[in-house]
Order: sequence, then structure tokens, then C-alpha cells
Amino acid sequence: MALLYIFAGFMHFIKPKMYMRIMPRYLPKHLSLVYISGLMEIFIGFGLCFTSSKDYAIYALIAMLTVFLLVHFYMLSSKKAAAGIPFYILVLRIPLQFTLMYWAYWYLQF
Repeated sequence: MALLYIFAGFMHFIKPKMYMRIMPRYLPKHLSLVYISGLMEIFIGFGLCFTSSKDYAIYALIAMLTVFLLVHFYMLSSKKAAAGIPFYILVLRIPLQFTLMYWAYWYLQF
């Protein structure tokens, strides 16, 4: 799980335009938000690797995934917001997001 989020975080810096395309218009400073969310994913990913920070990282991850739901719902609002992604995939991303949250929550037991 940690590697998944570390990789995803670095992708915000490697392909920022990809993430900027899906940012809701009502949010300011898209590039800054892309970089901040990338940093958060990287920090959370590394936080998951250490026993002393694992629980904090899991709670931060669940909070971050909850905030990311804004992007997923925004992408359902129009064809332009969908950024060329098929509608059925956008719909399937919603339960996937909750699955990722549960996966993170499940690790609190260990």
C-alpha cells in the first residue's frame, strides 16, 4: 500500500498536467494543489512504513481519499470534466475510493 501512494505522489510531479485536467474549476491554484496533494501522498506512503507513524498516516490517508471524492464527483459533472475517461469508469471509481479507505482502515488492526 505504501508503494502505491509513494508512486502516485511522484506522478503528481512527473505528469502534473494529467492531474490539473481533473481539478474542479472551483478550486484555486490548480498546480499548487496538484503538488501539495502529491507531497501528501508521498509523506503518507512513507508514514505507512514505520510503526510509530502508521496509524497517523492511515487516518491522513482516509481523510485525503475523502477529499479526493470531490474530484471524482466533479468528473461526473460533464464531458469536459471527465477528461476523456468513459463514464462507467468514473462511476466505478466511487466504490473503489471507499474500498481504498476500508483497505487503509483495515491496517489499523496490525
